[in-house]
Amino acid sequence: MIYLDNAATTKTAPEVVNAMLPYFSELYGNPSSIYTIAKKSKEAITASREIISGVLGAKPEEIYFTASGSEADNWALKAAFEAYKRKGKHIITTKIEHHAILHTCKYLEKERGARITYLDVDENGVVQLEQLEHAITPETILISVMFANNEIGTIQPIKDIGLIARKHDILFHTDAVQAFGRLPISVDEYHIDMLSSSGHKINGPKGIGFLYIRKGVKIQSFVHGGDQERKRRAGTENVPGIVGYGVATKYAVETMRERTQKESKLGNYMIQRINDEVPNCKLNGHPFKRLSNNVNFSFEFVEGESLLIMLNMEGIYASSGSACTSGSLDPSHVLLAIGLPYEIAHSSLRLTFSDETTKEDIDFTVDKIKEIVKKLRTMSPLYEDFVAGKRKSMIQ
Repeated sequence: MIYLDNAATTKTAPEVVNAMLPYFSELYGNPSSIYTIAKKSKEAITASREIISGVLGAKPEEIYFTASGSEADNWALKAAFEAYKRKGKHIITTKIEHHAILHTCKYLEKERGARITYLDVDENGVVQLEQLEHAITPETILISVMFANNEIGTIQPIKDIGLIARKHDILFHTDAVQAFGRLPISVDEYHIDMLSSSGHKINGPKGIGFLYIRKGVKIQSFVHGGDQERKRRAGTENVPGIVGYGVATKYAVETMRERTQKESKLGNYMIQRINDEVPNCKLNGHPFKRLSNNVNFSFEFVEGESLLIMLNMEGIYASSGSACTSGSLDPSHVLLAIGLPYEIAHSSLRLTFSDETTKEDIDFTVDKIKEIVKKLRTMSPLYEDFVAGKRKSMIQ
């Protein structure tokens, strides 16, 4: 098996699993109780909160654990809108956000009367700062721009966006699900007011995330009930998940430089081989301002789903975009937003590495991509027309 879909989820690291196990069967006390094993659970939560806050340069009390990155995104947008709607009902985001942001914005538009501006991006998927600043009105209460894109890997100019938000006294939220543990992040340096993350993207467990909320940001509870998470997120804490998240965070930060250097080398090697050896293909996303483990290509005259199925038969696991839209017949909204024609967007392949990915994995995968693309094109009438000179390539 060659697993190249780490943007969808990562393997839970053995040391993470080992750290979690005692909190299932030995130290299983409810952290809201007062006896000894409950106190141990509460101490473990505090330790993880301190690890995560330290990575961001935040205060421990500014970290609120959630069940996922999607919950954190929903909380940030819905609660900020409710808290600040007297000032205005305008939110600015982008057309390439994760659906946890886009669908929440659609809900706020339809059900709560919000006005949403969806910013365009350039051909590399980068937000244009001039357009962002031009979109701001006296009614703007929130800007939400993802740190790094989950499909094409493009990293946004988050520090500049944060400066613009701060200059106009507007809250700034970033979905950092793909960036946390992969890129250095300072909430103060980048002027971030809220930040979302998810444990299973960094070799932690599924079912755990967090929302960073800067002290002074007046948003209300998202889940009502008990007094957990300083009365802002009710429900008994997922102690094993929180413990695992802390261990995964510590490991991700300690290995970040070495890991990203290795992934960048592998990614550049794969990009070079595909560009050199597979005709009529296109790298999607920024050529170098991208996540080190992300490679996204479109292969003209090829159906992306067929390519995925045939790679799967070879034991290579990849995707055509976000796992959250698996099964959709529509092409990626991200690829359409960067200006790809419908047919080219439908021919995309996303390959995302881990620290276990090897050069041999890359070579085997590229060899199989070459073989499969060639085979699929022989069955394409569009490719037949292209070879006969009756059709031009849509890839520039």
